[in-house]
Amino acid sequence: QVQLVESGGGLVQPGGSLRLSCAASGMIFRIGTMGWYRQAPGKQRDLVATITDGLITNYAESVKGRFSISRDNAEKAVYLQMNNLKPEDTADYYCNANVKINPLHPMSTYWGKGTLVTVSS
Repeated sequence: QVQLVESGGGLVQPGGSLRLSCAASGMIFRIGTMGWYRQAPGKQRDLVATITDGLITNYAESVKGRFSISRDNAEKAVYLQMNNLKPEDTADYYCNANVKINPLHPMSTYWGKGTLVTVSS
């Protein structure tokens, strides 16, 4: 019913930058909070950043000052600008969105399939 597709991952050197994008499509009446999470090999999935439909942002301490989340409501998209990347930022990055598919349906959480970010020299 709702699909989230991430793009923009890849290999980057330490200190470099990447911009991740996530586009939502399908049966969408309203999108609430959107966010990015990441999962390194052998570790749990952790929050990176979220942004509400009122543009209030929240960041993990480890990325504050380096990453910036934004959204385009008209495009049903969320972005993650990542600067000064470090090897410990290497992970699969997942897009997340809370979506109402019609006025009578409650908000449900949807996930993308992930995009790999590798920070290495």
